[in-house]
Amino acid sequence: MILPAVRDPRLVSVQRGGTLSEPDHRLLAVWAADCAEHVLQFFEAEHGEDVRPREAIEAARAWSRGQAAMMATRAMGGHAMGAARPLRGAARFAAYAAGQAACVAHVPEHDLGAAAYAIKAVQAAAPAGQEKVRGLAERDWQRRQIPASLYVLVLEDQARRNDICWLVFSD
Repeated sequence: MILPAVRDPRLVSVQRGGTLSEPDHRLLAVWAADCAEHVLQFFEAEHGEDVRPREAIEAARAWSRGQAAMMATRAMGGHAMGAARPLRGAARFAAYAAGQAACVAHVPEHDLGAAAYAIKAVQAAAPAGQEKVRGLAERDWQRRQIPASLYVLVLEDQARRNDICWLVFSD
């Protein structure tokens, strides 16, 4: 569960009563897609014939450009998570990251789901004893990708939800 019991209105879209602007919502979707795509190799190396996670990332990007409907994008996220369910390890986490990225179109707070699952994928793929170091490197890479206008908000949200995101955002 990566969604908090109490929602931060800064991460709720204006259309749903929060303060997150549509342009910033779309930027979060692009960032989440970047995080998921960065680890998609772990899924595709084992299950390249299954295109659902890649299609979910592409749907998130299309939604961010205004070229896909929210409901269709969210459905693509569900399909990617369906690809993840029977798997284990890095491939599973990478597919979940893709699914979460697509679901940002529906609920902006899924952005941290994409980021956290991507970190979990890197940790699962790391050689024994390197999980923490590789996870921190992935987290730092992700942080360098955050759009400037959202940087403080995303870091504050990572601190706020770190405990429900497997503590992947802390040193």
